[in-house]
Amino acid sequence: MLIVCPHCATLNRVPDDRLKDAPVCGQCGQEILPAAPVTLTDANFERFIAKSELPVLVDFWAEWCGPCKMMAPQFAQAATQLQGRAVLAKVDTDANPQVSVRSRIRSIPTLALYRGGQEVKRQSGVMPAQELVRWVGA
Repeated sequence: MLIVCPHCATLNRVPDDRLKDAPVCGQCGQEILPAAPVTLTDANFERFIAKSELPVLVDFWAEWCGPCKMMAPQFAQAATQLQGRAVLAKVDTDANPQVSVRSRIRSIPTLALYRGGQEVKRQSGVMPAQELVRWVGA
């Protein structure tokens, strides 16, 4: 399984049976499948989405957005539950306008699920953690 390190963007090969063993990056030594959402930016979004062989669920959000603040703990809880099966990531739309425009983000929070580098699902609005877990698995 190919996994992009969320810290240094190095591509790591991890055997499928080791995904639950907290694998670390061969370059920077940090955990590549953290139990918390990773931060994506204009600089690393495309590589992370395109190269990750695990599904990537992205929460497009903004600091000033009330529903986004309600969504944050639900998203973090889902990241813990999906660790090793999917990567959950967050993109601050104000700080990363290029990826927000390329992704055609019209409202926030918006969730987009990517598999094999392609967007396969999109949902706007707040979603509870259990529903997020089901949504990624469906």
